[in-house]
Amino acid sequence: AVVSTQSTGVVTKETPSALQGGYYCNVCDCVVKDSINYLDHINGKKHQRNLGMSMKVERSTLDQVRSRFEKNKRKKEDEEKNKADDYDLEVRALERQEEEDRQRQAKKQRRKEKKKAEEEAASADVDPELAAVMGFAGFGGGK
Repeated sequence: AVVSTQSTGVVTKETPSALQGGYYCNVCDCVVKDSINYLDHINGKKHQRNLGMSMKVERSTLDQVRSRFEKNKRKKEDEEKNKADDYDLEVRALERQEEEDRQRQAKKQRRKEKKKAEEEAASADVDPELAAVMGFAGFGGGK
């Protein structure tokens, strides 16, 4: 039962609760006039009881309290350990990146040395007089 915001009507005691002005609680079938009272109603005993929740607080024993403290202590220690592991992971990732950079540089250097050695070997195989007669200094060398 949605009422258009453009329509006007008279609200009486006989008007259904859902159509009256304010906040409507369909659990308790009541209308509350403003948001603060609606929040008070939602957190109140009547509404909670209608939801089937008990407002009774269970009394804890000393052993239950001690076990809860121990559980929270272990949880905190685990979080600190995980934080330390995360830090180690970051350090290890950085070290790995540096190692990969070093390997890349070494590979590049080896490639340069190999290319230089191949050029020297190619120039040693060609007879300089023959190369001069043919009009070039070497076969497929440098750029």
